[in-house]
Amino acid sequence: MSTVVENGVLGVENRVNGHAYMNGNKSNGISNGVANGNGASNGNGVANGIGAWEKEFLPPPLQLDDIARAIKVESRLSGLVLCGDILRRVGEVFTREIENGLREKPSSLQMENTYVPELPDGTEEGVFLALDLGGTNFRVLYLELRGGQLVKEDVKHYHISDELRLGPGEDLFNFLADCVQDFLRSDGMERDELSLGFTFSFPMKQHSISSGELITWTKSFNCGGMKGVDVAALLQQCLRKRGLKVTVQVLLNDTTGTLVAGAHLDPEVAIGVIMGTGSNGCYMERADRVQHWEARHERVHDVCVDIEWGAFGDNGCLNFLRTEFDEEVDRNSLLAKSFTFEKYIGGKYLGDMLCAVLSGLARDGLFPAQPSRGELESAHVSMFEQENVCGEWSQTSEALCEACGGVSMTKADALVAQHVARVISNRAAQLVLQHFSGAWIVVTPRSQSMAQSSRDILASRV
Repeated sequence: MSTVVENGVLGVENRVNGHAYMNGNKSNGISNGVANGNGASNGNGVANGIGAWEKEFLPPPLQLDDIARAIKVESRLSGLVLCGDILRRVGEVFTREIENGLREKPSSLQMENTYVPELPDGTEEGVFLALDLGGTNFRVLYLELRGGQLVKEDVKHYHISDELRLGPGEDLFNFLADCVQDFLRSDGMERDELSLGFTFSFPMKQHSISSGELITWTKSFNCGGMKGVDVAALLQQCLRKRGLKVTVQVLLNDTTGTLVAGAHLDPEVAIGVIMGTGSNGCYMERADRVQHWEARHERVHDVCVDIEWGAFGDNGCLNFLRTEFDEEVDRNSLLAKSFTFEKYIGGKYLGDMLCAVLSGLARDGLFPAQPSRGELESAHVSMFEQENVCGEWSQTSEALCEACGGVSMTKADALVAQHVARVISNRAAQLVLQHFSGAWIVVTPRSQSMAQSSRDILASRV
């Protein structure tokens, strides 16, 4: 899902994973004093000095007839429930890492100069090709703009196999060029001269608006021989080999593309955010605050900065958040010991976290069996929450039975799993909120009142 932040207000209501979020004001079996204070802390200390808005963002307590089991489950999950002090610390660390990254000081945030100096102003004209690479489906698009308006669009999707996503990088790029050729041939444009924009949704070190080297693969990609390779130049080479008169004019990632698309819809848009398989954000920064330039920029007033916040914490600055469950998710991931923050919030990893937590509870005798790795996905997290909101549990029980090798599940077991889903989703929402807030503070005047105002607006809307 792509999200655009406009005027400090997010187009997201009080929902988690697409479902209404329920604040835990009812105890009904476990008092808030037990669930949120003594015993199972349900956070890092809730009772003292916490504002009303912070309490609203805590998950409600687990409600079971077996109160002792509920308390033990809450205790095991306490490290996943974040109080206001912890969230403020995350925000402070994030802001510090942003400033360090802009100054090319050690930071887990890349703060990459995209060399995009401005956003659409409604006067764009022309015919273009666009490529979008970031997941298992690759898109080729034909776009025609007149007076800043899209008047024609053709799109074709191509599936990228596991062999291509994990094989040699040149094989992948030859496949991309084959797809472009197929697209043009099917529309009778194989001999046309066209400009191309390449959306490459992976961390890059950009040298210009049309040149960038891959830093590392993310998500489900891990092609060999590609680190440090200029992906725009490689794509251009593959296109030329096929005799195509297509020139790669722009290279950007999906986050920058989201900001550009948002600005096309509304000139007041300030921040582009991706929340999907992975997560990232970007914003327009004053050019004089960006240290990394490889071209003359005296006339450039602003430039889009790609934060690359998926790697936030890779340098250890978020170790105070890390739990044994996070360690397990990281250990079993394709890219271990990297993309720390993305593994806290990304759609690719929420299902893995659900599996890790339930496995831990099973080892402690608090859940019937350990789910098989990979059997629970982020879609299950959403489904569990949806059933919980509706007071249902049958689909949850069925999915758990299948994931646990046929072990039958009671209503109480389903409620435990639904509570785990709610806790990990709530943590993800809280952490994303801090990033929205931190990014917004960067793009607003640095006065205390404005910073506090924008933080409150964001907190009330997520």
